[in-house]
Amino acid sequence: MVLLAVLPAIGGCRGAAAPRAAAQPGALAEDVAPVEWIQVPLASGGVLRAAVARPAPGGGPHPVVLILHGSHGFAAEYVRLARDLARSGVVAVAACWFEGGVGAGARFVKSLPCPDAPPVIPVTPAALDRIDALVVAVRALPGVRPDRVALFGHSRGGGAALMYALGAGGVRALVLNSTGYPPEVVARAPDVAAPILLLHGTRDDSADGGSALTAVDRARAFEAALRAAGKEVDATYFEAGHNDLFASAAQYDATVRRISAFLRQQLIP
Repeated sequence: MVLLAVLPAIGGCRGAAAPRAAAQPGALAEDVAPVEWIQVPLASGGVLRAAVARPAPGGGPHPVVLILHGSHGFAAEYVRLARDLARSGVVAVAACWFEGGVGAGARFVKSLPCPDAPPVIPVTPAALDRIDALVVAVRALPGVRPDRVALFGHSRGGGAALMYALGAGGVRALVLNSTGYPPEVVARAPDVAAPILLLHGTRDDSADGGSALTAVDRARAFEAALRAAGKEVDATYFEAGHNDLFASAAQYDATVRRISAFLRQQLIP
């Protein structure tokens, strides 16, 4: 995953068309079926698909977390993560922000189709426009608190989440899993406004979808820079690789518990 330097003010898709209900994709397994599917049109063309998982009925409006997949593409595992995080009292939205997938990490997930989405691209202004369209859409969902939005991203999705938060603001919390941290991004640590939960594997490497930028020393450098700048950061390091969130049941369960606690702390008064 290549994470580009922080870009100047991101215009985004303000005023994009409202999300509309979508038919459930036929390839879904039974265990990921009980979610609401929406479509988010892009001003630049194409339509993004997203699965909305809600907490148990009662209460609300609820905070919302937007889940961004990695380079391996949209997958059933992200829909499962949305359903599990929703149990913590948030609306969780797993979104397909590009069609298809690339890299060695594809073998760890079960791909889900989103044929109307645009193709994978680096974390550029065009990519961040897609994230902005999704943020606008989740803020407009019924039963959601638009002032309490968090972003979760894995690998390339973590890079997109971080770059979006740096460029656009308005994000209340960030969860970065197996994300890449090039020197120019580490240097922007003083500009981070949202509390961060950093999750990373100590054995992250290219063999299972990582890169030199996702090596654990890069994550530790970013964490250190955040702490030196007086930013709110919590870090958990697993004895694991880049995509073990999807390969280890124990790590998955620990990750869900850690994210749920973080979201409750940051988003639920």
